[in-house]
Amino acid sequence: MLGNRIGVISCSGEECLGGTISRLAVRKMMEELKPGMVSTLCLPLFIAGDGGEREFAEKYPTIAVDGCSKCCAKRAIEKYSNKVAGSVDVAEIIGEAKALEKPLSTRNLTDEHMEYVKQTADKTCEIFDDILIKSV
Repeated sequence: MLGNRIGVISCSGEECLGGTISRLAVRKMMEELKPGMVSTLCLPLFIAGDGGEREFAEKYPTIAVDGCSKCCAKRAIEKYSNKVAGSVDVAEIIGEAKALEKPLSTRNLTDEHMEYVKQTADKTCEIFDDILIKSV
């Protein structure tokens, strides 16, 4: 079983709400929905050329969770390592205009924002589960 050999890279964009949602969704996945089962990779280190980050994504399935339709995480994975095992675009879940809104401090997130986090985490978990099923 792949278990914690599935990677997830979230958006590092801090200039839009979608980036905040993507990072919180990956954190929710790691801490609540799939604890101990996920390896998270750091997009800035990945882009900067960290060998360990890139090597992991070459060897193991990796999911990109992007905050907007620029899909920086997906593009970086595919440029520097391998084809993504799956990708989530927050803008497809909450709408492009909403995803591009100014970011909020986590203290100021509303129930609506937390629902976006849940929807994004759930979508990422669906991809994660599909990868596990296919690996059996």
